Amino acid sequence: MTRKITYVLAVFGLMASTSLSTAADRIVSIGGSVTETIYALGGEAELVGADTTSYFPAAANKLPKVGYQRTLSAEGVLSLAPTKLIGSDEAGPATTLEQLKAAGVSITLLKAPRDVAGINENIRQLGQILDRDTEAQQLTSDINSSLNKLKRKIATAPVSQKVLFVMTHGAKTPMSAGKGTSADAILKLAGVQNASPGFEGYKPLTAESLAVMAPDVILTTHRTLQQVGGIEQFLALPGFNLTPAAQNKRVIAMDSLRLLGFGPRTVEAANDLYEKLKSL
Repeated sequence: MTRKITYVLAVFGLMASTSLSTAADRIVSIGGSVTETIYALGGEAELVGADTTSYFPAAANKLPKVGYQRTLSAEGVLSLAPTKLIGSDEAGPATTLEQLKAAGVSITLLKAPRDVAGINENIRQLGQILDRDTEAQQLTSDINSSLNKLKRKIATAPVSQKVLFVMTHGAKTPMSAGKGTSADAILKLAGVQNASPGFEGYKPLTAESLAVMAPDVILTTHRTLQQVGGIEQFLALPGFNLTPAAQNKRVIAMDSLRLLGFGPRTVEAANDLYEKLKSL
């Protein structure tokens, strides 16, 4: 936001109050959903950089990048001469954040949300920081309206498939998502039963666990499919042939930030997932 300095000036014995505009804030945004929200609120003019998870909208992908949100370097951020760093609480490491504070950079970390209430709270906070409260109120109103429509659809025509979220990082063993993950949260938002049992976080998949979970549908990301070489190679991973999902080739792939980021497009993503499941 543009900061104002008010001063009093004596001119010919009269007192006058005047406002001078100083330079706008220079913001580095850390976390794809934080950056996306700043754009959704119309505050992108103050952005001078972002992390590598910030690739939506397309303009955000063109911002100078300061690295991955969990492995930031103070030098990379400070090279952009920021006045503020705004990110999720997943930003780090802590030593880098302390170095930035010591250099005079204002640090604001928002809690990574796992529900719509958390999304709306982050929007509200960003609206205050960017002096865009009206835009924030409108955005949360639109999100709540979309959520209510989705809830009505789910109540009228629920989906019954068991869905397993699977992701990979490079050549590592595929992981499934349990409680406390953004994947589990998006499944709940779409009215879907998570095929994973009641464990917390992410766990490696084995042939035995896949056979027990027996998902009707596998949900994954475009990035995962790209990493393993496509859907055929994905379904050929050990143990996948034991699942109804693989046997019927029922795989849904979505953009990772839209699906898991929990930002302005989350309800839209949950609705999209619901509609895809209804069409299977």
